[in-house]
Amino acid sequence: MKPEPAEKRAAATAAPLNITGSEAVIRSLIAEGVETIFGYPGGAIMPIYDALYDFQKEVHHILVRHEQGATHAAQGYARTSGKTGVVFATSGPGATNLVTGLADAYMDSTPMVCITGQVAAHLLGTDAFQETDVIGITMPITKWNIQVTRPEDIPGAIAKAFYIAGSGRPGPVLVDITRNAQVAKFDFEYKKCDYIRSYRPVPKLDPEAVAAAAELINNARRPYIFCGHGVLLSGAEKELIQLAEKAGIPVASTLLGLSAVPVDHPQYVGYLGMHGNYAPNIMTNECDVLIAVGMRFDDRITGDVSQYVKQAKVIHIEIDAAEINKIIKADVAVHADAKTALEALLKLVKPAKHDEWLQGFREADKQEEEKVSKKELYPAEGGLKMAEVVRLISERTEGKAVLVTDVGQHQMIASRYYRFKDPNTNITSGGMGTMGFALPAAMGAKVGTPEKEVVAVIGDGCFQMTLQELGTIYQSEIGVKIVILNNNFLGMVRQWQQLFFDKRYSSTEMTNPDFVQIAKGFFIPGKKVTDRADITAAVDEMMSHKGAYLLEVVVEKEDNVFPMVPSGQPIANIRLE
Repeated sequence: MKPEPAEKRAAATAAPLNITGSEAVIRSLIAEGVETIFGYPGGAIMPIYDALYDFQKEVHHILVRHEQGATHAAQGYARTSGKTGVVFATSGPGATNLVTGLADAYMDSTPMVCITGQVAAHLLGTDAFQETDVIGITMPITKWNIQVTRPEDIPGAIAKAFYIAGSGRPGPVLVDITRNAQVAKFDFEYKKCDYIRSYRPVPKLDPEAVAAAAELINNARRPYIFCGHGVLLSGAEKELIQLAEKAGIPVASTLLGLSAVPVDHPQYVGYLGMHGNYAPNIMTNECDVLIAVGMRFDDRITGDVSQYVKQAKVIHIEIDAAEINKIIKADVAVHADAKTALEALLKLVKPAKHDEWLQGFREADKQEEEKVSKKELYPAEGGLKMAEVVRLISERTEGKAVLVTDVGQHQMIASRYYRFKDPNTNITSGGMGTMGFALPAAMGAKVGTPEKEVVAVIGDGCFQMTLQELGTIYQSEIGVKIVILNNNFLGMVRQWQQLFFDKRYSSTEMTNPDFVQIAKGFFIPGKKVTDRADITAAVDEMMSHKGAYLLEVVVEKEDNVFPMVPSGQPIANIRLE
């Protein structure tokens, strides 16, 4: 059911109204422009759900099958739509089931507001039925949280929650509302929040830092840009590309920075990290100026920090001061929003070309293509490869679909071989590496961008963690395409066991169910493919189908992902085989 026009939504905020705290919750969300809520009802939040019943034309609620699914769906929704995801859950186990999604959103800087019901205020601290200290539990994994015990505090808490979640470096916020606050009445009035004393989400740009950065770039012989998730969060894709083109600088992407720059752009050289491309990794320790934009030097990027980028001057453009100098010392720190900083930098950077430097990346690409990519993308024999399946999907969608990946080998393969064309089309769990992320996140991504094709690429292990959300997909008619790359193993763990634990495959081989039959149990059509001769037609059939579809592809059981930087080693030790 689609929301009503804006004028009807605005009427919902007319004040003063003497209403319950529960109705105030719904009216506050409407005032914030919320159109979609992912949630699961229960005793402590029942009054809010009862109030929601009267606003079904204004707000669309999607009933998930597990509260964790609600958080991941809200993440997918936020990252494709650019809006703040909203989640409802009840107290006790309902609230604690949000923890993984909150932690995931916190690490990946995803704006999300979770509203949980709580036992009545007079029962707090008594171990009442389904009482849990959700504030204490979620404090380390939220940008801000609050417990509301009075109805008159609800509008202010929600306004503050949305402001904090979506401003500066985004993140998740939790508002816990006691039952008495939900049922008591008060005179409602809503005011949006745009200022909190002592909270400065957007730092003031330092012109001297920008000038110092420009001077380093203008004098560089081998400059190199790292594009992180912050580029997408600030909407700075255009400015980043303009900088790269003007100054002739190669651009590499972090995992979460993928899709900020089209992969076929002349300045784009691939993606960084433990299983990233060979060239961008190996060339890191060859640059003389590194411009890191909206990224935090995660250990999967740096490897052994003691031997990382020691030869270069480092420019770090970052909105969160806590990330600057945390892992890699910056010679020039630009504490600012990425878009603001790049706009200023563009005015000072001089036109330049670094063709010989860029050619070094292309030469390294040839090594990866010869030793890895050709065999994976166009195998002549043996079982189906994950890479050839991703290649077919990329070709069929022309690189314009929203690709949602889970965590493991399939995630790395999809990130390497999907040919991203548009921004915000790579949705994955980066910092947390949450198995079970993709299926619910794909639901949210499709709801957030219904005009786009959404394809979830999932491993057989990951799929079984949240497969109950097939019920949500069917009930809410969410047309996602689901691809299970099934190797009957927990593939990434098995790869490490093979390479570093003498092939002692401890608890990683899986006896899997009939995935297609499971999908049919949820009234979702599907097909299983085991032969290379059938895969092209199967991908075409899936992509041509109107609505949700599940394609299971049985791939090679012991297929490894290369390149690979062994954990804790310098990135120069990246292996091609």
